[in-house]
Amino acid sequence: MGQDIDGALRGWEFKPAVVQARLVDAGDGRQVLQMRVDLGVLQMEITGRPDGMRPHGSATYFDYLRHQAAQSRRSEHRFRLNEEQCMEADREFLQFYHRRICWLALRNYDRAIQDADHNLEFMDFVKTHSPNEEYTLSHEQYRGFVIFHRTQASAALAIEKNSPEKAIDNINDGLQRIREFFGEHGMEDRMEEDAMVQELRKMQQQIRDLHDIELTVREQLDQAVATEDYEQAARLRDQLKRAEEDK
Repeated sequence: MGQDIDGALRGWEFKPAVVQARLVDAGDGRQVLQMRVDLGVLQMEITGRPDGMRPHGSATYFDYLRHQAAQSRRSEHRFRLNEEQCMEADREFLQFYHRRICWLALRNYDRAIQDADHNLEFMDFVKTHSPNEEYTLSHEQYRGFVIFHRTQASAALAIEKNSPEKAIDNINDGLQRIREFFGEHGMEDRMEEDAMVQELRKMQQQIRDLHDIELTVREQLDQAVATEDYEQAARLRDQLKRAEEDK
């Protein structure tokens, strides 16, 4: 068997600035995810860690680090990432990023959300156990970007399920998380200038226009609470509760 990848590349021309992904059947029958890159193909597992490894017997390196941190707490030692652990964490962040953008390209929004949540939770862990501020910021600078991807995926998934109001609410949730991120870094006044925020606003308005939604029930509830119209708020809460029970 040849060791070149000519067959994998044949008919799959690289396109700059476009995420090109596909699901293929491997020789042993499992499905794998492939991403076209400039010099070839990245191949990833669709579950667990993208490279298929089990670091120290754990499903992911994040799981391993959480176990290490728990052991340190039991021994009353403060857990801090060392240099090797920081490098391994960086590898896993990048792997899940690659797989996330592939899932988005393939419109597999459930899996895109799962991989976004992995990196967001990992960022929270790094923030708590980072060896220094520089390492923390090297990841925190991407938090808004990951939230953006997650918000896109959650809104698109709601549209797929014929729930446009839920899509709008999901975008509102994402925008609030981005607002908190900007506020934490003293940049809340610049939030609306951000290209990702503008893209989410545009997506939200398109959903409102297409489905003739001025305000979702949840937005109406927030408005009623803000204006202290508690009778209306109670009616809207009941309406939301019934909608959840009907799902």
